Amino acid sequence: MAKLSQDEILKAVSEMTVLELADLVKALEEKFGVSAMPLATAPATVSSEAQALEEPKEEQTVFNVVLANTGSNKIAVIKAIREIVPTLGLKEAKDMADQAPKNVLEQANKAAAEEAKKKLETAGATVELK
Repeated sequence: MAKLSQDEILKAVSEMTVLELADLVKALEEKFGVSAMPLATAPATVSSEAQALEEPKEEQTVFNVVLANTGSNKIAVIKAIREIVPTLGLKEAKDMADQAPKNVLEQANKAAAEEAKKKLETAGATVELK
């Protein structure tokens, strides 16, 4: 068997398609009993495989809408609180705005929480969903 020079091997490899290169790497791994995976990335791959075996994390579906800060337009925020929670009176809504950070809605679904957040932010408040 004729020996190929390093330049000839590099030329042949550079002319290969990605699929051909993948097959070549696989054949070399099998022939010599080695892995082409760099040692520095091996633990990361193992941990990602372990994560894949774990149960998939559930997406959060229930949120608390937290008024973090009323901002400069407190009256608009109080009105927004009363729109979100119509059972509150003016005094209760004002007290809630004064006591920020405070939960405005608890155990709300995602759509209701996003809507409440949008109303409060439009009024000038800082809001968090937890």
